[in-house]
Order: sequence, then C-alpha cells, then structure tokens
Amino acid sequence: MTEDVLVVKPPKASSFLSRIMMLVFAMACGVYICSICLKQLSVRTKTLVEIIDASCDSYRIRLPEAPYLHYPHPQTFMRAECKDNPVRYFVIISVQRSGSGWFETLLNSHVNVSSNGEIFYVKERRSNISSIVRTLDRVYNLDWMGSASRNECSAAVGFKWMLNQGLMEHHKEIVEYFNDKSVSLIILFRRNLLRRMVSLLANSYDRQAKLLNGTHKSHVHSLEEAAALSKYKPCINPTSLISELQQMDLAAARALECFHSTRHIVLYYEDLVRSSPKLVDVQDFLGLPHMNLTSRQVKIHKGPLFEHISNWDDVNRTLTGTAYESFLYADY
Repeated sequence: MTEDVLVVKPPKASSFLSRIMMLVFAMACGVYICSICLKQLSVRTKTLVEIIDASCDSYRIRLPEAPYLHYPHPQTFMRAECKDNPVRYFVIISVQRSGSGWFETLLNSHVNVSSNGEIFYVKERRSNISSIVRTLDRVYNLDWMGSASRNECSAAVGFKWMLNQGLMEHHKEIVEYFNDKSVSLIILFRRNLLRRMVSLLANSYDRQAKLLNGTHKSHVHSLEEAAALSKYKPCINPTSLISELQQMDLAAARALECFHSTRHIVLYYEDLVRSSPKLVDVQDFLGLPHMNLTSRQVKIHKGPLFEHISNWDDVNRTLTGTAYESFLYADY
C-alpha cells in the first residue's frame, strides 16, 4: 500500500525579500502621509495666526482714538439726546496777527464745532496755574457759555490760546493737563513774519487812532473797512528788524519744542489760504464730518508789501541777501 506523503517545501528567499520590500514601502507611505498632514496643519495654523494678527492690527489702529473721545456732563444744562455723542477737546495755539481769528471763524462755521475765542485774554483767568485749570475745566465740561457755544450737540470743543497769555510760563503743567485730558493741539503760525509785523504795527496804531468811525477793529467783514484800515502804512525800524524777526522765529521754535509730546498738528496761515485740502486735514484731525468751511472776515493788507510799508526802501535793503529776503515778495 502506497502512503500519501505531504511534502513541505521551504520558502523561497525571493518571497521573504518581497515581504520586506512591501513593509518598507508601507512605512514610507505612512511617513509621507504624515508629513503631508503635518504640513497642512502648519499652513492652517499659520493662516489662523495671520488672521488673528490682522484683526489685532486693525484694533490697534482704532484703539488710540478712544482716549480722545469724551462724554462730558455739564452742570449748566442737559445734553439731552446728544449725551451719548462723544466730544473731542482741542485748543488753537498761536500768536497775534497770524490768522488765528480767521481760522477760528472757519472752524466755527462747522455745525459740530464750538471754539470759544481768546478766553485767556482776561488776565485773572491766567493769574496762576489753579486759575488756568479751573478755566480749562469749565471749557471742556461744556460749561463755558459764549457766542460760539453749540452746547449739547458739540462734537469738538475748544478755544484759542496765544503764547503770551500764560501758556509758556506754565507750559509744563499745561502739557500735563493736555495729555491727561487728551486734548488735541492745533498749532498755527505764519511763515511770512514781515507781513505779521506790518499787521501788528497797524493794529497797534488803530487801538489809539480808531480809524473806523472812532471804533477799533482787529478784524473786519467788508472791503470798505479793510481799505480804510490799510491806508495806514507803518514805519519799520531797519536797525532792529532782523533781530525782531529772529525772536519771532525762536518763539515759534520754543513752542514746538514745549508741546512736542502732545497730540498736535502744525499749520501755517499761508497754506490754509492757498490749499483747501489743509482744512480737510484739520477736520480729519478733529474727527469731524467734512464740511465746506467759510468765514466772513476780509483780509486787510492785500497785495504787495511795498504798498503797506512807508519806509519800504530801507526794509528792502535790510532784508536783501538775508534768510528773510523771501518775505519781501511773498503774497501772504
């Protein structure tokens, strides 16, 4: 009887190698898939971080505006439906006969602005820093009652302050107050200091002469009044002219240095006269909706300067060849 015999053959070496290769291939595929997943996760995370950073940047841009928005509670009246409307505080810093009066009338032609004039013209209000602070508090709390007051619906409230009205004497305390109260400064000067000097001398003369029917006017609203005042031609001392112009320059430079740490914008009268976009910049600076700003004031000393200085030849010789020569020919 023949028995069936089960013959078991040993595995071939090639079969073992193929299994090893399949295992290596599977491992490689796993590593590749993992790397793709990790890369996609990294890109997604990076994108998320970029989105978060972008939103934070936008927030940071808006955030600095918040301290300059105020919600005053005046003691003299109720703000009624405007009580939730924010108010910005500002001050116009300037020197006499630099166009600040004209500029303030432009601001006050905006329906949302209350600029209260030269409130520190009265000496008692600037006799010491305590008096100054009390006056400032009244203005910015909307308790200052003047012809320019818009009261409950003001979006920007301020006034005009000349450098020689206690401002420079107490500038350190005033800068601290401005920064603490988040007051925005509009610093206004005039480039042509010779024209400013003519205006100063003419205005000083009219205080005594009162050329307009016995009345002194620093600003006029008709061509006839402007023509009457411009008939007076001041005589300028050529000996002290350059030193006086230098003193004016230094006073402006010192003011800019003293108030550089505040939120401020620097303007020049000549630029405002020539460029309407400058008035748009001012409205943007105060966070106001754009309006066409107007003034009824009429310029007194128009035309070339030789028509307004009695000793023109002396002045011309003195300034020709100096840093101030351009003042002889500029229109404003």
